[in-house]
Amino acid sequence: MLDELRAALSGGEPLVEGPLDGWEKRAAIGVSTSGSTGEPKTVLLDAEALTTSAEATHERLGGAGTWLLALPTSHIAGIQVLVRSVVAGTAPGVLDMSKGFRAMGFAQAARPVLAEPGRHYTALVPTQLSRLVIGEGPGLEALRQFDGVLIGGAATPPKLLQQARALGVQVVTTYGMSETAGGCVYDGVPLTGVTLRTDDVIEISGPVLALGYRGNPDPFGEWFRTGDLGRLRDGRLEVLGRADDVIVTGGEKVPPVLVERALATVDGVLEACVVGVRDDEWGQVVAAAVVTRGGTPSVDELKAVVTEQVGRVAAPKLVRFVHELPLRGPGKVDRTAVADSFR
Repeated sequence: MLDELRAALSGGEPLVEGPLDGWEKRAAIGVSTSGSTGEPKTVLLDAEALTTSAEATHERLGGAGTWLLALPTSHIAGIQVLVRSVVAGTAPGVLDMSKGFRAMGFAQAARPVLAEPGRHYTALVPTQLSRLVIGEGPGLEALRQFDGVLIGGAATPPKLLQQARALGVQVVTTYGMSETAGGCVYDGVPLTGVTLRTDDVIEISGPVLALGYRGNPDPFGEWFRTGDLGRLRDGRLEVLGRADDVIVTGGEKVPPVLVERALATVDGVLEACVVGVRDDEWGQVVAAAVVTRGGTPSVDELKAVVTEQVGRVAAPKLVRFVHELPLRGPGKVDRTAVADSFR
C-alpha cells in the first residue's frame, strides 16, 4: 500500500473506490469511520491535511524518524504511520497482525526499526500498550527504546499510563479522528496550526481537517464539530467522552469518563466501562463493567470512591466484574455490547 499512498499524496490516483464528483475530486484517500454513532461514513482527505498532520507530529515529537506500523491501515491511525514514513523518507517496519497482537511479535518487528539511525516511533491502542506493559519481557524492552509511542483510538486508563511511564515508555496520548487526519491533540495540547474551542462539545479547526463525507453535497466548513464533550484548562484539552454517552439519571447528567477515571484509582481495578441502562424509576442508572487484576475490590468500595470523587448521583447502581471489555474498531470499547450485558 505504501507505493500507492505515495502516489496519491503526489497527485496520482486517489485511494478511493469508485468515481468522485465535485469537491470530492480533491481527495487523496478515503477512510471509513468506525461507526461509533451510527452508520459508517467515508471520510475524504486531501494530501495537504495528511502531510500537514504528519509534519506537525514530527515537529512535536522532536524530528522525523523511522516508524513501526502496528495498527491496521483500514483506520486513520495506521494510515498516518505510513504517511509519516512517506514524509520522513523512511521505510516503515510492519508488524504481522494476521494472528493477533503478541508481545514477542512486536519485539521481533521492532528490532530492524530500532536498528535504523535516528529517531524511532510507533503508534498503539491502549489494549496493545497494556499487553506489552503487563507482559513485560522482550516486548516491553523493545517498547522502551522508542523515542515516542503514540496512544490513541480510545481513552487510556490513567493507571496504565502511569505504569508505562514509570517503566520508561515514552507515551504520548493523542486525540483525533478520521475527520482530523488522525490525532491532532497530543497530551492535551493541539498540534501546530490546530485550533480548539468548546461549548461543552469540542470543535476543531485547522489545515488537518478532512474535506468532508463522501456523498454529501457540501464539504466541511472552517470548524468541525466532533460530538465529543470536553473542556479547556490552561490551554490543555480534557476530553470527557461522547455527548451521546452521557447518562441522565434522575434528571442529573453523568459523564461516564469521570466515573471510569474514579474507578481506575481503586486498587485492583485495571479498567472500567461505564454506561447508562434504562430504568423505569430513574430513566437510566449508572452501570459499570470492571476488569480487575491482582485482587477484586468490593462493590461498596467502588461506589464510595465514585461518590467521593464525582458525586453520589454518579455512583454505579449496577456493577459487573468481567475478564475483559468487548472491543470494536481500533481498540475502542464496544459500549453498546457492555450496555446489552446488563439487560
